[in-house]
Amino acid sequence: MIRVKIRLGLVVAFGLSAAQGPAQDLSKLPYVPTPQVVVDQMLKLANVTANDFVVDLGSGDGRMIISAAKTFKASGLGVDIDPKLVELSNKEAKAQGVEQRVKFIEQDMFKADLSKATVVTLYVLPDFMEKLRPKLIAELRPGARIVAHDYYMTEWHPDRHIELTVPEKKAANGTDKAYLYLWVVPSRIGGDWCMNFAFGAGKPQWIVLSFNQQYQMVAAAAETVIGPLPIESPAIKGDEIDFFLTHGAAKFRFSGKVYGDKLEGAAVSASSPKPVPWRAHKVPADRKCVLR
Repeated sequence: MIRVKIRLGLVVAFGLSAAQGPAQDLSKLPYVPTPQVVVDQMLKLANVTANDFVVDLGSGDGRMIISAAKTFKASGLGVDIDPKLVELSNKEAKAQGVEQRVKFIEQDMFKADLSKATVVTLYVLPDFMEKLRPKLIAELRPGARIVAHDYYMTEWHPDRHIELTVPEKKAANGTDKAYLYLWVVPSRIGGDWCMNFAFGAGKPQWIVLSFNQQYQMVAAAAETVIGPLPIESPAIKGDEIDFFLTHGAAKFRFSGKVYGDKLEGAAVSASSPKPVPWRAHKVPADRKCVLR
């Protein structure tokens, strides 16, 4: 639903309207239903399943959360500042038989609890995308997905985006285009890690892995007691990490997962296709990995 709410200076949109100005009676603001195709594509882009808990910030008439429950069997929470829409949404959830899995509450989106969310859906004005970014990155767990309609977050580049042609949007938005953006919350790996690994038949040696991270964009360096090692294509997606490390003539691919201050996984190379376990631990900022 296209809905702009202006109350005490807070503007929240499930959809978008050009209406801006002083606080006013919400009942006087226009309603334009958000095309169901957009809702469906947002949920598909987030790869929603029955294991997900979806939170819709600015939930309007509730169709995002109700669709997630009906189509994908997910659970969820809708957050909106309009009590009438919250009441309407809860009634519709009951009518659709999904009230056991979803709930709608009246609340400021900036105060919403995101700790249970595995998916967050958004259709808010650009300024609020920027203001929500610190909350999203701080409160969502690695691997959680964020899907936004029409507006993106600067600096944090989306992992995927798609463009839809939706004729129903033309009258209210002046365009029949819908732009959907997906972000996957990454684990925080910035800093130094100490890894002990045996290349081939040689003895295990200590390696310092250094990661410089901005959201999911990662640069990396690696060093042993002898000197630097070539490291290529570092990547982080949710809690999954991947990079290539070359030792002598052998290039190893390291894949693994982030468990807080530990990394664990397996490495393979053309000469040693059998996976070799590897582990690393985070080095505190005031300490160093002792190479030996």
